[in-house]
Amino acid sequence: MGKVGVAVAAAGAAAAACVVAAAVVGRRVRRRRKWGRVLGLLREVDEGCETSVGRLKQVVDAMAVEMHAGLASEGGSKLRMLLTFVDNLPSGSEEGTYYALHLGGTYFRMLRVKLGGQRSSILVLDVKRQLIPQHLMTGTTEDLFDFVASSLKEFIEREENGSAFTLDRRRELGFTFSYPVRQTSVSSGILIKWTKGFAIEDMVGKEVVECLQQALTRKGLSVRVSALVNDTVGTLALGHYHDADTVAAVIIGTGTNACYVERMDAIIKCQGILTSSGGMVVNMEWGNFWSSHLPRTSYDIDLDADSPNPNEQGFEKMISGMYLGDIVRRVLLKMSQESDILGPVSPRLLTPFILRTPLVATMHEDDSPDLAEVAKILRDILEIPDVPLKVRKLVVNVCDVVTRRAARLAAAGIVGILKKIGRDGSGGIMSGRSRGDVKMRRTAVAIEGGLYTNYSMFREYLNEAMVEILGEDVAKHVIFNVMEDGSGIGASLLAASHASNDPDAVQML
Repeated sequence: MGKVGVAVAAAGAAAAACVVAAAVVGRRVRRRRKWGRVLGLLREVDEGCETSVGRLKQVVDAMAVEMHAGLASEGGSKLRMLLTFVDNLPSGSEEGTYYALHLGGTYFRMLRVKLGGQRSSILVLDVKRQLIPQHLMTGTTEDLFDFVASSLKEFIEREENGSAFTLDRRRELGFTFSYPVRQTSVSSGILIKWTKGFAIEDMVGKEVVECLQQALTRKGLSVRVSALVNDTVGTLALGHYHDADTVAAVIIGTGTNACYVERMDAIIKCQGILTSSGGMVVNMEWGNFWSSHLPRTSYDIDLDADSPNPNEQGFEKMISGMYLGDIVRRVLLKMSQESDILGPVSPRLLTPFILRTPLVATMHEDDSPDLAEVAKILRDILEIPDVPLKVRKLVVNVCDVVTRRAARLAAAGIVGILKKIGRDGSGGIMSGRSRGDVKMRRTAVAIEGGLYTNYSMFREYLNEAMVEILGEDVAKHVIFNVMEDGSGIGASLLAASHASNDPDAVQML
């Protein structure tokens, strides 16, 4: 080949090399742009979920104001502030054997609790779980409660290891009924509607305890239902039994709710009620709380619009275990649609609620060097294989942003309750006193639910926010006591604390 040919070949090779180099550079630029878009989305979510101390204090104030409005009139607030007629919480002096029944799903539970007459003295605890046949969930009131009463009779007959069973000895029972009820006394309430797969039409509008009481009588059982409660009130009862300084209870699990002890003179909407204690437990139904100060993103708006109850339970949709996983899924879906960092969009990412909150917790708390748990969940649950390490780290960041917001908002809600009753160091919502003028009392809050007890990062963020909002000097006086089975044990304790009361002693005049 001549010199000209060599030169031409060299020029061609150089040109080809330039083309290849340009292609490589182009790919890198495109990858950087896609990665930049994804990081931009993460920043956008982070900013949208911002929970500065200033914003949290605004949520605290809004919660306290809404509580006040809900106590002033029916429908005056998104918070329903339901009266429970529970004015006598367990003191620790209760003694004897008491029963509880928890009806709240496809199973119901029966409990027998023997109390020793001293605080935190539960001597015996027996529990039985019973499946409800499907046909009874859509049958008649009588059929359902006859089945419950028969099961309870069998359970009671086994008490004290088969010792002599007497039908005529009266027993006291606390009844946790996890459906919407308008309470009319501590041991009576009218069913508003069924949920959770039940559809017994002839029971809607009926008095719940009366239906159970009649079935117990038909089965020859001398059992008095002395307390009708919901899960959160049961948690408060259990908390107060163990710690006399307990003033509120919060459940943060699949769902969320709170209750607390309010002064009777503060319940303006029901001034015709008298109680011997001067107070009453109020069921806030705080999942429905809403304020313009809550940091809401486009993902929250879309989740709410797609839910069976749009514009309802706004607070619950931001902080409870039912929804956190799906918020994370929605963010990952948007990132996948905006770039190919997760590969082609997985059909599983389009499936609502496929990413449950326990999976989010597992990814968030994955401390392995290569984030192996994150890779496994992306592969097995979302069918996204071969995700690079830096993308796995991005997924962990998304989990962190969503969880941190939820925990810090939950903390603000709790401080809102403390502010309303003057336990936040400020003297209460109507007080003009400064913190320096108020002596803080030890204040215990009973807390239950897997989001707090099992998700350590959620728990740490919540506890951290409590200190940031209250300040260290006040926060050290606020104690969280973790409870287990308030809906069961708590109900039996309320049966004990109301056993000697006239069932209609605390009711509307």
